[in-house]
Amino acid sequence: MRTQRDDVTTVDGVPVRAGRVRPGWLAPVSVGLAVVGLIVSVYLTFEHFTANATLACSIGGVVDCAKVTTSAWSTFIGVPVALLGLVFFVVALGLCLPSVWRRPEPWLDAVRLAWLTIGLGMALYLVWAELYRIHAICLWCTAVHVVTFLLWIVVLFGQILSGPADDLAMGTDEDAVAG
Repeated sequence: MRTQRDDVTTVDGVPVRAGRVRPGWLAPVSVGLAVVGLIVSVYLTFEHFTANATLACSIGGVVDCAKVTTSAWSTFIGVPVALLGLVFFVVALGLCLPSVWRRPEPWLDAVRLAWLTIGLGMALYLVWAELYRIHAICLWCTAVHVVTFLLWIVVLFGQILSGPADDLAMGTDEDAVAG
């Protein structure tokens, strides 16, 4: 007999976590990346609102953070891109917390991946702007772009490698049984 209470399912009286079984590295790696992205985004947001007073980056040449962060492309629909990055990583961190990874609702996987795909799309747009419109690269911005891409890859493959907890508990997942 199977019963379900919140995120706990019992099979013949034995408690089994409902939802999906995640790779052990998924939550800590995704949280770590989200925290790194959040820290860099906080720094870039601070720099935006203080007119780059303490921006630690070269000025002039191909790598020119000030040129990028003060360009017309540093806002999107009137909102500073750095602030959008900050909001993005706050939400991403919330979606990647271990307690959220353990939740059984299947829609969370779709929301998490969709949110990160939106962030990745924005990062690609900003890389395009740096290369073809601004003609300069911001190393801090590049760090955010790389972290966004890595976070997307980690979550994508983490979700692909996740298996249904019920199948594993009941021994019906052939891969889990064979392995």
